[in-house]
Amino acid sequence: MMRCPNCSSKDIGKIGSHQFYCWSCFIELTVNGEKMSVYQVEEDGTLSSLDDLFFDEPIPAPHVHANGM
Repeated sequence: MMRCPNCSSKDIGKIGSHQFYCWSCFIELTVNGEKMSVYQVEEDGTLSSLDDLFFDEPIPAPHVHANGM
């Protein structure tokens, strides 16, 4: 099961084919191959990368099953 890298919540929803949303801390996660990126959703809907706050180096993405989790 996937956990949020910010708050460790399991309350993660799938919002796109490689995009997820944490309902506990309201950040968006993108999984692209072996890399995970973390974004803050701004008031105007744009995304601001938070990768520099979470990752010194790219981290392996969690295994995601075809059914979403």
